[in-house]
Amino acid sequence: MSYEKVERAKELTIGIKQTMKAVEAGLVEEVYLSEDADKRLTEKVQRLCEEKGVPVVYVDSMRRLGKACGIDVGAAAAAIKKTV
Repeated sequence: MSYEKVERAKELTIGIKQTMKAVEAGLVEEVYLSEDADKRLTEKVQRLCEEKGVPVVYVDSMRRLGKACGIDVGAAAAAIKKTV
């Protein structure tokens, strides 16, 4: 469960909708999904990532993922954006 990579990332996308938009646009290097989030939401992101060939990393806690992203609330999904 690697939160360190998220903490060190230069640019992140946080949240289901924003992550899906970034994956669709081809801007994402890696996606992080929280295992304690609503499966109906995370499954949509997972399927999109499979279609686009984007690696998915599962983490155990929305709260810890949000904290790693630098926000005070939990995050169901986050993505590390590609560096230009």
